[in-house]
Amino acid sequence: MLKMKKSKVGHNDRSLQTLARAITLSEGDFSLILVRCNSPELREEILQKFKAEYPVEYQELALDNFTDTLYSSINQNLGHSLPKALMVKSLESVNTLDKVLTAANLVRNNFLNFHFPLVLWVTDEIHQKLIRLAPDLQSWASSAISFNPKSA
Repeated sequence: MLKMKKSKVGHNDRSLQTLARAITLSEGDFSLILVRCNSPELREEILQKFKAEYPVEYQELALDNFTDTLYSSINQNLGHSLPKALMVKSLESVNTLDKVLTAANLVRNNFLNFHFPLVLWVTDEIHQKLIRLAPDLQSWASSAISFNPKSA
């Protein structure tokens, strides 16, 4: 079983390198980095490998079902600490995701107050919603970094 997990993550090594480079190059400045991964289990495996293999400092924020705004959730969870980077995950569990994305687009300039890279873990479906509901915010991101399970 451990071998299978390694191979699932192993073919994503280039994406891991791209993620590490994107975070490192953006350190100290706001940048929006989109990471596409459709499996929460694979996301966690990738994050474990990322922590083990890359000396990139970051904090994680898992959103809950009742998150109503992305910007305030980030702000409240950070308090006065300023991370080198922030990875936001669990967007797929937010009950009012359309509202959260629309609100994020409306206050997009507030995100510039974050002087660190903001990594949003999204599924393909959430990525499409982001393009549709938060096009201005989404336009700040470069191409999404994709992680996929190894095909059989």
